[in-house]
Amino acid sequence: KMAGSSTPWIGSAYLFLQSTCKTIVLPSLYESSQKKPSVFKALKLALADSTGSVNGVDMLKVHCSHPHLIVQLKFCKQENCRRFLQSYREGALQESLQNHLQLSLAMTTVPLEMELKAGNEHLDNMLKDEDRCLECIYREKPDRLRDEEISELEECLKSLIVHQSINNNTAVKGCASLNAPSLPCPSQGSSLSPQVTFIFQGQHFANRTLTPDDHQKFAKLVSKKWKQVGRSLQKNCRALRDPVIDNLALEYDREGLYEQAYQLLLRFIQSEGKKATIARLIAALEENGLISLAEELLGLHSNEDCS
Repeated sequence: KMAGSSTPWIGSAYLFLQSTCKTIVLPSLYESSQKKPSVFKALKLALADSTGSVNGVDMLKVHCSHPHLIVQLKFCKQENCRRFLQSYREGALQESLQNHLQLSLAMTTVPLEMELKAGNEHLDNMLKDEDRCLECIYREKPDRLRDEEISELEECLKSLIVHQSINNNTAVKGCASLNAPSLPCPSQGSSLSPQVTFIFQGQHFANRTLTPDDHQKFAKLVSKKWKQVGRSLQKNCRALRDPVIDNLALEYDREGLYEQAYQLLLRFIQSEGKKATIARLIAALEENGLISLAEELLGLHSNEDCS
């Protein structure tokens, strides 16, 4: 049986990752001294997204076992593990990691396959039975301390985050859009300027602050998906945390979709200031399949409808 409230809840699992694109070999990228920090940063941010906390799950070691990258995970709280399993089951972790890798490695797309194991148990076969998954993870105690290499990568990432708002994970993602091959450390903190570029459809775009024109185009074209975009933005924006989005829907129900979307982005801009960048909005649009709206905001003027 799982531990009671008096005993710390600690469990372990292995996350197997493989790219379905033949030209992207994750173990090779991680073995590269230039690419390793970018891959680690993507893993760290995606796991933080899945648990809602930077410390929700600990990476003990990353194993390179071609074609898989295998991440040994340690959970110290049952509720964090439960949130992780929910994110994994719903595909949110996979989507988040794909997005973070895409940004970190400056690639157009990084399609992934995932598998989760605890001991000899393949948890993918029992995801609907969350309690059983939790028991399997709880039974597997971590067999090692955190690898020294992981600690070094953690320190470098922490020193970067210190220079930013803790809730602004997307600003950390913004570093990935730099052409610099490795993770910037504190001395390079100034590189997080508005002149940073990001990749969209293989092209570089300046990561500028959102303009009134962007604001109006978004409100006009996003239609019913404004709430979905809001939920993507809320991961890194405290001002949009629940129940703000639902309250906006009720408050501006009579005014219609344009006003609801306008007010959503207004909250984002007012809260984030200079950090309310086009890259963050484009990432949220991509996450929700609103590619033609993203193209419109970037001046690509696609004639396709938003999917």
